[in-house]
Amino acid sequence: MSTIAATASIHSMAVVEDGAVIGENVKVGPFCHVGPKVVLGDNVELLTHAVVSGQTTIGKGCRIFPMAVIGGDPQSVHHGGEETTLTVGDNCTFREGVTVNTGTADFGGRTIVGNNNLFLANSHVAHDCRVGNNVIMSNNVMLAGHVTIEDRVILGGGCAVHQFTRVGRQAFVGGLSAVSYDVIPYGMLNGNPGLLSGLNVVGMTRAGVDRATIHAVRRAYKAIFEGDGSIRDNAAAIREEYADCEQVIQILDFIAAESDRALSSPTRGQKG
Repeated sequence: MSTIAATASIHSMAVVEDGAVIGENVKVGPFCHVGPKVVLGDNVELLTHAVVSGQTTIGKGCRIFPMAVIGGDPQSVHHGGEETTLTVGDNCTFREGVTVNTGTADFGGRTIVGNNNLFLANSHVAHDCRVGNNVIMSNNVMLAGHVTIEDRVILGGGCAVHQFTRVGRQAFVGGLSAVSYDVIPYGMLNGNPGLLSGLNVVGMTRAGVDRATIHAVRRAYKAIFEGDGSIRDNAAAIREEYADCEQVIQILDFIAAESDRALSSPTRGQKG
């Protein structure tokens, strides 16, 4: 039997399968479908024609709009029907036609979405992705499998992110960009192929980063990408100089971390 809180409102034309757990003040609109292994946290709202399936947990206060499918099977030829999961944090909004898939067994079986995220119409989060907090995915954004999106990233409409790619915190990716390589924290990437085009100064300012710190990050960026050595060697060489600047250290740690993808730069991917 389903566990449905007394304060929940389930429309008579919705389907909530036996086994689902429905929290306080949840609203499930007409023609919605909630699978038997779904958990909907308190104050979740499914407007109409929304589907939540799989072994999926939706955090408190999330809203799911018509034609969204949250918790569908991974779109992977290696998926053999194993039971894998999707976990969504609190206060996320999934607009019309959004799709978010569960993980794959070969990679831990988990797709994880954080808190306070906005997924605009027809955006897609594939299997085994990790999406942080306060992320905005604009219309038609496509995340391939195993992508990591850190906190406060903004992805412009129609951009595509290659599998296993990382996008660092508070980076900005322009609309229709092809993200084939890792994007540093606070970076801006535009184009196809996507090229690093500087720093997300507007985003840093809105987040309360002071002018002196922004100038320090700019100097570090220039040393990393315009220095004589490789990107990683240049980054390692300035670590001591910027030890007291949290934002620069975040960039340096991101560059130093192991990754399946190379780093985006102002030139990588250019023909010539």
